[in-house]
Amino acid sequence: MKKPILCYVTDRSALSSPTDADRLAAILGRIEEVARAGVDWIQLREKDLDTRSLFELTTKAIAAASAAANAQTATRILVNDRLDVAWAARASGVHTGENSLPISEVVRWRDQVTSKASARTICADLLVGASCHSLEGAAQAAADGADYIFFGPVFATPSKQAFGAPQGLLKLAQVCGVVSVPVMAIGGITTQNAAACIQAGASGIAAIRLFQQATDLTALLRQIRS
Repeated sequence: MKKPILCYVTDRSALSSPTDADRLAAILGRIEEVARAGVDWIQLREKDLDTRSLFELTTKAIAAASAAANAQTATRILVNDRLDVAWAARASGVHTGENSLPISEVVRWRDQVTSKASARTICADLLVGASCHSLEGAAQAAADGADYIFFGPVFATPSKQAFGAPQGLLKLAQVCGVVSVPVMAIGGITTQNAAACIQAGASGIAAIRLFQQATDLTALLRQIRS
C-alpha cells in the first residue's frame, strides 16, 4: 500500500511564545523540524496575518522546508485560502475553505495561467485543495477540480466544534468511496485512530496537535506509516 500523506497544519494560537515575532519564529522552527522528520505537506493557516507578513512567512517556510529536505523527504508548503500569496511565493498549493473562492474558479485560473509557457514552471504543479464537512460538499469539490480534500472533523476536537458533531469513520469511508481524489482525514487524529482512517480509505491524515505535541516526530511518523 502507498504510504499515507501526512500534513501538519500550523496554528500560531497553539504556541505560548509571548509575542507575534516569537510565535512566527517558533512556527518556522517547527516547520523545519517536521520537514526534516519527513512530513509530506505543511499547510500555513495563519489567517490573521496581513498579506505581506503571510508572504514573508510562506517564503521563509519554503526555504526552511527545502533546507531540511533529504533523499527521503520533499515537504510541500500549502497556503490557506490566499491564492495570491501561494502564487507569489511559489508555494506548492492553496487550500480553500467553505468561504473561499469557488474551487472551480481557482482551478480555472491555475489552468489558464499555466497554459502560458512563461508560467508553467511556476505553478504547473500548484495543488488546489478544499476542506469539506459533508458528503455532498466533498463530491462537489472533486467535481469542480479539487486535487485533494480535507474531510472532517472525523473525531471530536475543540478546534472543529464550529463544524458540528464528529463525522465518524463511516462517513469518511463513504466520502472516500465517492470521490476519486485523495481524501485527508482531519479532526481529533491521534496515533490510536490514524490507522483506522487509512483503513476507511483516506489517503492520509492532517493534524495540528498530533504533530505539535510529539516529542519524537520521526518515531511518530514511522508509527503512523507502519
